Amino acid sequence: MTADPEIYDLKGLNCPLPVLKARKRLAGMAQGAQIWLETTDPLAVIDIPAFCSEHGHQLISTQTARSGHRFLIERGSGI
Repeated sequence: MTADPEIYDLKGLNCPLPVLKARKRLAGMAQGAQIWLETTDPLAVIDIPAFCSEHGHQLISTQTARSGHRFLIERGSGI
């Protein structure tokens, strides 16, 4: 049984910080590991999917949260 993905709280940060911090966190994770990103930046709904696509990560889920959005990402082979 695998552990639940960790939650990385990026609330209160504005573009480009959520993507930059997510990139750094994902770089330190094993390929195939998953993480939830929680953001309040309205541009994250554009920036996070674009980041995943450009860097080989899989965006598993996008959810609207009470104060922003949540993104479940699986670490790919890129950074």
